[in-house]
Amino acid sequence: MRVAAPRNAVAITRASPVASAVTCTASGRTSTSTSAAVGRVPSAGSRIAAILAHLSAPIAALLSAGSLSLLGPLLVWLVMKRDPMARRAAAGAFNFNLAFWLLYLVSWLLIFTVIGAVVGIPLIIVLFLVSAWCHIKGAIRAANDEPYDYPFQIRVLS
Repeated sequence: MRVAAPRNAVAITRASPVASAVTCTASGRTSTSTSAAVGRVPSAGSRIAAILAHLSAPIAALLSAGSLSLLGPLLVWLVMKRDPMARRAAAGAFNFNLAFWLLYLVSWLLIFTVIGAVVGIPLIIVLFLVSAWCHIKGAIRAANDEPYDYPFQIRVLS
């Protein structure tokens, strides 16, 4: 037994990487539209840019003693603005690093106070470990063509 779809329903078929959507209107006419974004497989360049967006922050942080960790994801975001996978990865990495950069600043301020050093030094160690874990996890997910949402983001870029 076949069940009829409601008059305003949208049916999506996935016969090819390009999906076709058929919309039934109230007048009974149908219209077909094609969307390359639905069911789209990311290209190798998109995947590499997303991996680079995730790993550019820790690489820049190591090369600049932590002060330029925002620069790598921002550059990837600016260069790959039209690629949705790379843009999402770069925006997430930037927003995450912005939050952690502010937490690093707080921990350094705590270290410069004698009493706060007891809290500041362990905080820096925890921040480093969490940051490394999240960036590596994001790069692995990007290599598998999966999106990764960073925890603790201050949403500036999208």
